[in-house]
Amino acid sequence: ILDIFGFEIFKTNSFEQLCINFTNERLQQHFNRHTFKLEQNIYCSEGIDFDEIDYIDNQPMVDLITKKPHGVLPLLDEELRIPKGS
Repeated sequence: ILDIFGFEIFKTNSFEQLCINFTNERLQQHFNRHTFKLEQNIYCSEGIDFDEIDYIDNQPMVDLITKKPHGVLPLLDEELRIPKGS
């Protein structure tokens, strides 16, 4: 996951650091979608020649954290709703 200030190497990372990095990654995904994906789709639909820009798409990492039903956050949310959850 993107860490906007550079990858921090700690023996362990806190949940707060995960949330910060996750938020930064969501912002990066928004930028990538509007700057690369949508613009390239428009170029293709209008028949404009262009050099496709390769970039790393971390959507699978975002899905790992957010996608229902097995993402980390949905699972945590489910556990918090269950009385005496494990």
